[in-house]
Amino acid sequence: MIGTLVRAAPALAILLATTAAGYADPVADFYRGRTVEVYVGYSTGGGYDIYARMLARHMGEFIPGNPTLVPKNMEGAGSLRLANWLANAAPRDGSVFGTIGRGTSFDPVLGQPGAQFTASDFSWLGSMNQEVSICASWFDSGIATFDDLKSKELLVGAVSNNDDTGQFARVMNAVLGTKMKIVAGYPGGNDVVLAMERGEVKGRCGWSWSSVVAARPSWVRDKKINVLVQLALAKHPDLPDVPLVTDLAGSAEQRQILRMIFARQVMGRPFLAPPGVPADRVAALRKAFMETMADKDFLADSAKAKLEINPVPGEQVEALVKEIDATPPDIAKQAAALLK
Repeated sequence: MIGTLVRAAPALAILLATTAAGYADPVADFYRGRTVEVYVGYSTGGGYDIYARMLARHMGEFIPGNPTLVPKNMEGAGSLRLANWLANAAPRDGSVFGTIGRGTSFDPVLGQPGAQFTASDFSWLGSMNQEVSICASWFDSGIATFDDLKSKELLVGAVSNNDDTGQFARVMNAVLGTKMKIVAGYPGGNDVVLAMERGEVKGRCGWSWSSVVAARPSWVRDKKINVLVQLALAKHPDLPDVPLVTDLAGSAEQRQILRMIFARQVMGRPFLAPPGVPADRVAALRKAFMETMADKDFLADSAKAKLEINPVPGEQVEALVKEIDATPPDIAKQAAALLK
């Protein structure tokens, strides 16, 4: 009897090992005890940075293996530097992901110089919000309404000619005849805001309403800024009386161009991993992202920070990116010409 048990022991050990392997989670094994770096394509203190740090604080709880998420900043060229790094140099194992400007992924379609990636190649994890951006003027600028923008010059600060703060102002000037003079080169959106406060510039275009509410609520309350126009495909509930950019188009062609450019607002706070991340890890990160968006502790912390949360799943962001990549060439060329 004992001999039989001894002879059976190796087979039993193999059976137990095989059974254990069947229940193993390779994704959890990869992430357990690991640090995941969450990169922000802008400097600290701005809207993208605030959202990313909130996500990093909570999302590790929902990733199998419960890794530690550490936010890092890699500003440059309106987040184009980070997009290029994620596409061409970052690890492709799921240990790194980040957030870039909502319009940066469209740069290749629009022919923007320096874009070294194809947006649909990225592993899109989701967006924390569907954004409405605004153009705003400082209270003493002499510009109080959108109509004023068509008759008076407004000096607006921008991060780069390649991000929302520069592109949106140029589009408005070209399509709708506004008179914004753009001063580009600020490290991040928060630096543009500080420049407004110092009087270096008198306005900002491409400014997320969620960032205004989160970072400068007193400016809204005390009427330090005038909200001139909403840059999105639909109005924000907070701003029912502020005109929507697509409603200001003078022709069907203008409206089509504006829709292409402002479709990026649907992916207001996008998060993406490099191309080529294993499919099971992408699926786990997408699932963890959406579970974080529904978590009561995350939502409570976001509410305290006045962060608007209106998430979009990674699959929907991916579909939108593919749709924009398939824009008719003539419309893409016209839109691109406006941005140069």
